[in-house]
Amino acid sequence: MRVRRRFEPLEGFKVTPRFWKWVAIGTGAVVAGYLTAYLVLFPAPILPGHQVVPRVLGLMLAEAQSEIQTAKLQTAEGGAEPHPTAPAGIVIWQDPPPGVIAPEGTKVTLVSSAGPPKIPVPDVANLDAGLAQSLIASAGLVVSQVESVQAASPTGLAMMTRPPAGTALAPGAGLTVVVSRGAPTIPIPDLLGMASADARTRLEMEGLQLGTVTRRRTSEASPGTVVAQTPAAGTLAAPGTVVDIIVARSPQ
Repeated sequence: MRVRRRFEPLEGFKVTPRFWKWVAIGTGAVVAGYLTAYLVLFPAPILPGHQVVPRVLGLMLAEAQSEIQTAKLQTAEGGAEPHPTAPAGIVIWQDPPPGVIAPEGTKVTLVSSAGPPKIPVPDVANLDAGLAQSLIASAGLVVSQVESVQAASPTGLAMMTRPPAGTALAPGAGLTVVVSRGAPTIPIPDLLGMASADARTRLEMEGLQLGTVTRRRTSEASPGTVVAQTPAAGTLAAPGTVVDIIVARSPQ
């Protein structure tokens, strides 16, 4: 038995400009979706002799060049630029960008990382030693050694750095801070006329040291006594300064 279905005629249906407008919108959406999938999600050459530029960002330069050449494209080095995080030799920029459809043989410019940018040594002269070390650490460098020297500057002030201020160093590099321990304050005692043994004792009591002892024939002083000294008596010296003396010996 056949069952016949009766469909009412589409009475009153009219093709209006509004209908064609929605047809055009629907068709456009379908075409746009297809092109998006074709060109963005699953890119492929549209014309013969064209290739998709591969993504080589983050690869070592040699590996990136190989990838580009495998895609039948050419590479052009764009040099190296400092980068805060990428190690030296890593590709950080490419042109044309990844995913672009380009003719075979197109040159892809690659820029690699030169590593983190260099840090200039800050000028910390005449700053408190603690503040100087804090500024150096804040700059991204490390104080690996602190040296103290006798100087006219007040005690505890930074005088200079080694390497000097302005030198460009890699992040985390070590440097030396030179700090003043104040001006010399010990007056050299007068040793003239003293026996050499007494001169040594006097120097050691003052925090100084006996240096070279030279003997000179002379009749103007008793043998074994000091007739000259360097530095001269009254000179201000730092602790541990060495004093050389000349001791008289018999003229015969």
